Amino acid sequence: MSGHDERGSAVVEFTLVGVLLTALFLALLQLGLALHVRNTLVASAAEGARYAANSDRTPSDGAVITRRLIRDSLADTFASRVSSGFELVGGVPTVYVQVDATLPVVGLLGPARGIRVRGHAVDETP
Repeated sequence: MSGHDERGSAVVEFTLVGVLLTALFLALLQLGLALHVRNTLVASAAEGARYAANSDRTPSDGAVITRRLIRDSLADTFASRVSSGFELVGGVPTVYVQVDATLPVVGLLGPARGIRVRGHAVDETP
């Protein structure tokens, strides 16, 4: 075999490897975005629950704070489904704030109810 049989294969190899590495990079970037969105929602829900657990606040106050934090950090679309209330966890009265948001699969687009996070705090009401 002579070296002439593989002439031009480097161009094809470079193109295929380039496409593969670009796809891998974009997938890692998307994973990082999804984790960022999830962590921001968790932190916002927890902060809203802590705020609502104060003795002079209600669960709806915590939901308002959570919506504001999400809007300031991400986008309005992630703050559209925020709920809050009281529940017993291990016999202890707590306040919860729950956020249902889009799971970003392609950019910030994805399934509507992809992520559900909850923040809890011990209720300080006397």
